[in-house]
Amino acid sequence: MKDHNIKEVIKDRYGKIARGEQTFCCPTCGPTTTDQCLAVGYTAEDLKLVPEMAILGVGCGNPTALADLKTGETVLDLGSGAGIDVFLAANKVGNGGKVIGVDMTEDMVARGRQLAQEHGFGNVEFRQGDIEHLPVDSAYVDVIISNCVINLTPDKLASFKEIHRVLRPGGRILIADLVTAGELPPDVRASAAAWADCLAGAMPKASYLETIRSAGFAEVTVVSESPYETPGMDERLQGQIISVKVRAVNGQ
Repeated sequence: MKDHNIKEVIKDRYGKIARGEQTFCCPTCGPTTTDQCLAVGYTAEDLKLVPEMAILGVGCGNPTALADLKTGETVLDLGSGAGIDVFLAANKVGNGGKVIGVDMTEDMVARGRQLAQEHGFGNVEFRQGDIEHLPVDSAYVDVIISNCVINLTPDKLASFKEIHRVLRPGGRILIADLVTAGELPPDVRASAAAWADCLAGAMPKASYLETIRSAGFAEVTVVSESPYETPGMDERLQGQIISVKVRAVNGQ
């Protein structure tokens, strides 16, 4: 598929989620958004700290739990959706810090902005943009988090180079994402639905980690990993999809 077509399919899927026309990232991820969040690492206490309408159940991890966020830091959340991780990070960095959420879907950005205003989150901001071309100044943020989103980008190296550009020297990333144990079947790679379901764009684990290093990062470490399966998943993919949490540092 062409990159433009992939992005349009993804925008359509996540726009429907933001507007409440579809509940889940992938139709088989249920049974509820809360259950999905608890299954990938959020706690019930975490979910009480964010607006209910920000809980969409579309992630594959809880990056804020592993990012060691500190008071006063500036955080960037890539593919922020309605803002669950933005709002969790905002609680951790406090009023002296700042959290920016970037998402390419207009409806998601609008939903995040509305929730921030309604719930008094004065230290957050939502911006519309692509990860390959981030609307963020160079060397601006201390920490970058992302939750099951880099796999959706057609050009992973360009994405990680942009991530490196906007991160301050010594800054760190904590990325929750999906990778593969091997190559996926060609028909899955070519499937628009599988791209939007966060599967077709997943890279082999070793290639994914090498891409991060090639973008200029050091100390690239897999913090944790686990098999990722959903009810109704194509049997050819069972055991082939891995949820990883990766930490790395901008050594420049």
